[in-house]
Amino acid sequence: MSEPKAIVFIVDDDEAVRKSLGRLIRSAGLGVETFASAQQFLASPRADVTSCLVLDVKMPGLSGLDLQKRMAEVHLEIPIVFITGHGDVPTSVRAMKAGAIEFLTKPFRDQELLDAIQQAIQRDRKMRQQLAELAELRGRHGSLTPREREVMKLVVSGLPNKQVAAKLGISEFTVKIHRGQVMGKMRAESLADLVRMSDRLLIPSAETHRAGAEITTPQPD
Repeated sequence: MSEPKAIVFIVDDDEAVRKSLGRLIRSAGLGVETFASAQQFLASPRADVTSCLVLDVKMPGLSGLDLQKRMAEVHLEIPIVFITGHGDVPTSVRAMKAGAIEFLTKPFRDQELLDAIQQAIQRDRKMRQQLAELAELRGRHGSLTPREREVMKLVVSGLPNKQVAAKLGISEFTVKIHRGQVMGKMRAESLADLVRMSDRLLIPSAETHRAGAEITTPQPD
């Protein structure tokens, strides 16, 4: 099944600019949706596909920078390429610090914009892939039993089976069985692989818990 075509959202209050940019971007084989204001963009349903946003800086109502801030507040993570006819250093620095891909001042070459859009689309595609992989990893972890999760936490902290067994009050043989189940369900090919998965899931290891307890436990006078 082919991947859905990426969509470029254009938000600009100038209709002529929207039409001109739309033609250019479609010529590169990308989908386009245009909006006359930031408010219209926020209120409109959008397809959940790889995308980026070409955004004018100065607009009536919500400005481009206002929209960027609003998107961050609601966790709407779409890479942004800013365009403006009134660029200045403080504005461009503010936009880039907030995560914009590019800040282009008119007049810019068509290829400059297309290159920035491709960079933004690649970033969005990579981010979506990482989120999908993390969701799958969380699903695997969710399939573990409570005991298997305990064993995994102790194993990734570096404890051998004998010490895991002692901590959990079970036999070493039972630990081996649970450990095998964990490796299988998590699809880990090695202990190092399981540790990397644990890091991605932000699972605190037994050593982290112990260190935290040592730091926070009140000391006797």
